[in-house]
Amino acid sequence: MKAIFDTVSRSCSKTVTNSYSTSFSLATKMLAPSIRQDIYNIYGFVRFADEIVDSFHDYDKELLFKDFEADLYKALDQRISLNPILNAFQETVHRYEIEPQLYKSFMDSMRLDLHKSEYLSMEEYRQYIYGSADVVGLMCLKVFVKGDQAKYEELKSSAMSLGSAFQKVNFLRDLKADYEDLSRSYFPNVDLSELDEVNKQQIVAEIEEDFSKGLSGIAHLPVEAKFGVYTAYIYYRKLLQKLKNVPSLEIKNCRVRVPNYQKAGLLAKSYISYRLNLI
Repeated sequence: MKAIFDTVSRSCSKTVTNSYSTSFSLATKMLAPSIRQDIYNIYGFVRFADEIVDSFHDYDKELLFKDFEADLYKALDQRISLNPILNAFQETVHRYEIEPQLYKSFMDSMRLDLHKSEYLSMEEYRQYIYGSADVVGLMCLKVFVKGDQAKYEELKSSAMSLGSAFQKVNFLRDLKADYEDLSRSYFPNVDLSELDEVNKQQIVAEIEEDFSKGLSGIAHLPVEAKFGVYTAYIYYRKLLQKLKNVPSLEIKNCRVRVPNYQKAGLLAKSYISYRLNLI
């Protein structure tokens, strides 16, 4: 029965989320059950695409990516795929009428990671951020508003800002791996071999502005999504604060994390703010 296969597919997307990201998994658990699975389905899709370009160094990444992309569009067209991650994702795309432009832009940015190592202009940088992060926020927003197009348009800008903030925090946190292991430099006009405090603080200020814009939208999210998204916001703000306190020359020598005991504290703080309607 296809129903059993669909259940297995959804379970695979949940497993991918729980296995690859404890922070995103925690935030997703704070969403209402009615929308939680669809966020797992979106994460599973974006994580697999990202893994191809970032991790599978002993294989032909370009061929793997090409096959994955072909399977994606085949799944969307046929409404089924024997790749359970794509099978779950196509289900969410069709349920919420997610525009092709969103997942196509995401795949375009992931494709750049196969060969592109530097982003020399702000235009290139913003385009990459849009495809790799903003559209993920927009796909999730489609789920959060459950087809309410007016609400989607109202919150679109803040969802993109929040996606940008999360991605830029990841860039700053993963500076060592991106620069030394993958030979990538995302921040334009910044010499990562000699990152100074001025450049670091400029990056931090840019992220804080994105967070401010993103927070304004969280307050207006449907109740099913508000607490989960706020939990993710609080976690990433804490991560940024930690990065802000690390000297610029040390960022490339470590990978800053938020320990599990601090995550538990942040979750409790988020819940209190949510219950007291302080968001």
